[in-house]
Amino acid sequence: MNRGLRHIKSIFMRELTGYFGSALAYVFLVIFLVLLGFFTFYVSGFFENGQADLSAFFSWHPWLYMLLAPAITMRLWADERKQGTLELLMTFPITPFEAIMGKFLAAWIFVGIALFLTFPIVITVAYLGSPDSGAIFCGYAGSFLMAGAFLSIGLMSSSLTRSPVVSFLVSTFICLFFNLAGYPPVTQAMKSITPDVMVNFVSGLSMLTHVASISRGVISFFDLSYFLSVMGFMLFINSVSLENRQTL
Repeated sequence: MNRGLRHIKSIFMRELTGYFGSALAYVFLVIFLVLLGFFTFYVSGFFENGQADLSAFFSWHPWLYMLLAPAITMRLWADERKQGTLELLMTFPITPFEAIMGKFLAAWIFVGIALFLTFPIVITVAYLGSPDSGAIFCGYAGSFLMAGAFLSIGLMSSSLTRSPVVSFLVSTFICLFFNLAGYPPVTQAMKSITPDVMVNFVSGLSMLTHVASISRGVISFFDLSYFLSVMGFMLFINSVSLENRQTL
């Protein structure tokens, strides 16, 4: 293993261990699972619909991530700045890219664990009927990619401020834009005042548009590129922010 990967691994392990070393991680997991169950079974009327699929379950993910991803990431850089440990971290023989990737991957795996813990819902649907396993796999893949995109937005926002609260508000606002840009009532309203080409362009920026495409059972290169591009762009801004901080 080369030196860069060792640095990423050490930061990754420190951050992931930190999640499970505090009660906040377990509170997050409980809130995530309870809210998903509540919205899927009660708000969406899962049993009343009489369909053995997870479309209602996956439809709530973008809205929960919009709040929970900023909550997970708001302290990752803001606290380092506030406590003055960012300067100490940057004196170590690691690059900003390695530090960012270590923190980002730890947050992403943490959300992946939360996603994995929703397996009882899959078992419930399989018990009640014969769901499309391909659609379920793609639904989880799309949700995991979307979580990574939202986390990258949160990490970028956290790198811009010393205040976790400000980081949370900024990243939530950006995540809200990425959701609303493809929300059907919003796109319908836009069609009455803007050309279709503009509506399609704005809708194409939305997480909802791409995760809906993946949930239909096909992971296209276009959708995969979209999520990876969002992550890459947000982490690049994060890197620029840290580089500028180093020069001060």
